[in-house]
Amino acid sequence: MTELLTFPAASATLLEPRLPQPKPSTSPSRPFVTLTFATSLDSSLSLAPGVRTRLSGPGSKAMTHYIRSRHAAILIGVSTLIADSPSLNCRITGAASQPRPIIIDPHLRWTPNPADKVLELARLGHGLAPFVLTGVEAQSLPAASVALLEQHGGKYIPLAATSSGPSGRMRFDWHVVFDVLFREGLLSVMVEGGGQIINSLLEPRFHALIDSIIVTIAPTWLGQGGVVVSPSGIRDSAGIPIPAARLSDVSWHPFGEDVVLCGKLHP
Repeated sequence: MTELLTFPAASATLLEPRLPQPKPSTSPSRPFVTLTFATSLDSSLSLAPGVRTRLSGPGSKAMTHYIRSRHAAILIGVSTLIADSPSLNCRITGAASQPRPIIIDPHLRWTPNPADKVLELARLGHGLAPFVLTGVEAQSLPAASVALLEQHGGKYIPLAATSSGPSGRMRFDWHVVFDVLFREGLLSVMVEGGGQIINSLLEPRFHALIDSIIVTIAPTWLGQGGVVVSPSGIRDSAGIPIPAARLSDVSWHPFGEDVVLCGKLHP
């Protein structure tokens, strides 16, 4: 197994107000959602689409795994899964449980393979198999893929696509996504990427679904052509461009050479 990571208690205390509480004071009606990602100084997630790019230093990487330990699920898009083959588990020392990987895959681009890291870790007991949210109807799912996922403890969850982009590709309404995950018993979700997932969730109509934002900023410029975090522009009633989103209740925390920005979306 890959070496476990440690995260200092003092640093964990700084993040505590930004994370879901083990015992909420009220009964929730939806999951606690944390949007978190690592970015360059030019707001890029990677050098180019499909190119794996490491941005987090050791301190902020340990922080990410600590945050994973505090959530019931980790959510990514299928493009990130295909490009990075991520482990989607938690390697922090003392973690009591593993988060459930959630894959947004409307067109069923991912074909599960026993050699996939996320499934290998599930077999070893070092992680959980993913739930795959897809726009493909249950009767049209490939039987071999269904069987393989279920053997590892994962499954497909078909959803109706509520909208489509300029290219005609299916998209899900985030209200529907989080409602389905809540009904699956997942009371907290850590959204990690990639770019399309992050930018779509930052659309104004979904701001109320996000409880916390934690961004690692690495001291590097990746240059033009990268995958950029930048939601669609918006205009006011007079047609004048206005900021798409702004954070409030902001705090900044250094972790090695990286700086971590925490905040909430300003209503």
